[in-house]
Amino acid sequence: MFNSDSLKIILGTDPLLREKSKEVANITGPKTATLIKKMIKTMRLNNGLGLSAIQVGEPLRIFIIEVDYNLHIILNPVIKNISKDKVKMEEGCLSFPGIFRPIERGKKVAVVYYDQKGKKQKLKARGMLARAIQHECDHLEGILFLDRYKK
Repeated sequence: MFNSDSLKIILGTDPLLREKSKEVANITGPKTATLIKKMIKTMRLNNGLGLSAIQVGEPLRIFIIEVDYNLHIILNPVIKNISKDKVKMEEGCLSFPGIFRPIERGKKVAVVYYDQKGKKQKLKARGMLARAIQHECDHLEGILFLDRYKK
């Protein structure tokens, strides 16, 4: 689905998805704000849980996640800790429509990032939010969820 306020999602065969994303220099700038607004619209139109900027053709360290009606806008994230306790769950990706695989990830994660106002934040997450953070941080490194699939 696409309209003027949404963006085209890059599909899994595109080599751009393998690129490492760059730090966002102007976190509070109008271009960043517009990109985030369009990413939110795009994610919701496609019934997604998360979306990284690289998936819409912008190799920037930005992703959004919406879990339990809570929207998280995360810029320049750094994962500080992933729990040794793992859990395997079905995972999908908007860049791979209709493909789901059991992926093992840490149960908990701690991440440091900047919010849209340029304020440094710390987040400790568990469950679906922790999984989504790990998935989206992988995108920023050019790692796809299928890379983590063990048959």
